[in-house]
Amino acid sequence: MFPNGTIPILDSDAFREIFQSMSEGIIIVDDAGKIVAANPVSEQIFGYGKDELNGAHLESLLPHRYRGRHTTFRESFNQHPEPRRMGFGRDLQALRKDGSEFPVEISLSFTKVKGQLLVMAFISDISERKKAEEALKRSEEQLLVYAAELEKKVEARTQALNNTIIKLEEEVRERKRAEEDVRKAFEKERELNELKSKFVSIASHEFRTPLSAVLSSASLISQYKDKGEIEKVTKHVARIKSSVTHLTSILNDFLSLGKLEEGRIEINMESVSLTDFLTEVREELVETLKPGQDIEIKCNTKVEFQTDARILRNILFNLISNASKYSDAGKKIFVNCSLQNDRITFHVKDEGIGIPEDDFKHMFDRFFRASNAGNTQGTGLGLNIVKRYADLLGGSVTFNSRYGEGSTFSIALPLNKSL
Repeated sequence: MFPNGTIPILDSDAFREIFQSMSEGIIIVDDAGKIVAANPVSEQIFGYGKDELNGAHLESLLPHRYRGRHTTFRESFNQHPEPRRMGFGRDLQALRKDGSEFPVEISLSFTKVKGQLLVMAFISDISERKKAEEALKRSEEQLLVYAAELEKKVEARTQALNNTIIKLEEEVRERKRAEEDVRKAFEKERELNELKSKFVSIASHEFRTPLSAVLSSASLISQYKDKGEIEKVTKHVARIKSSVTHLTSILNDFLSLGKLEEGRIEINMESVSLTDFLTEVREELVETLKPGQDIEIKCNTKVEFQTDARILRNILFNLISNASKYSDAGKKIFVNCSLQNDRITFHVKDEGIGIPEDDFKHMFDRFFRASNAGNTQGTGLGLNIVKRYADLLGGSVTFNSRYGEGSTFSIALPLNKSL
């Protein structure tokens, strides 16, 4: 201790004035840890009266839980004194006279007076700052909570919006499908109406000529019979047969088209022997050909294949009838079949009038007739029916033709196919 309990440095009026007027609390401690001087701010901070801290032990200003460790820290500082801040990065707690704790910031410095070490502690009460920091921390935490809640609400609303969009898109698709169904139904109805109109037009024209021929020939037969002119009777009987055959062909075309339009064609697969099958087709059609016409059949395979014989017969009937119709009397019709890459291909070739190249793209259209068909009877349905029959059997139909030289129609069907 210093004589008379005073510190020589404080005898200076200037230093005493500075010491007393500092806005920070200043406590000066000797090497034994006793307080030798405390300015008014430090007394106010710790709740003590004037000069009441003098002679008190420094550890008395600390909470009991820190006092043991602080003695060690203080002794270590005394051995290696240097200016520094205490508790950097940590919260320091001090103890008031009334026993309450409060946060502080402390910076240490030192001096030596007459060879004795004096440690000066600069103390700031940071209670208000800590309250502000705590309030800010709570605000930040609350903000994070609000942000999390807001994010959840945004996600929920986004999901709800997405669900609404998906629902709207589905409704739009449903409406478009409904509109498309209505459009198709309307188009179908329009096509059926056109079909009916064309049927009436064609039927009235195509039926009138053969029916007139039948009526005329029937009347003449009765006259020639009475006169005993058997040759003329035979001629008109043949004319009646031809007219009836033509009427039957027209009716078959319309019946086939009607079934195809309504989807009422049933596929019945069976094993077909090509040679026998083509021979039967020839025998059925040879009587309907023009005078001098004949059907020449050539088949380079004897395999049996699975198909619907009834539909295949209709296809060949149509193609051979067309070949006869658009060829002159005395011309041959060639029917060939071959096996290529697991497909049976039928070729029906004629030496008739051929097809103009400009008409190629329309040949399989319903009711279309080539521009050079002239007065040759026909409905314009045959090739459309042939193509649709070929599709039903899993096959395809193609053709090539030269105007004025003839045409060849080819039907390729799978060798073995279950439909």
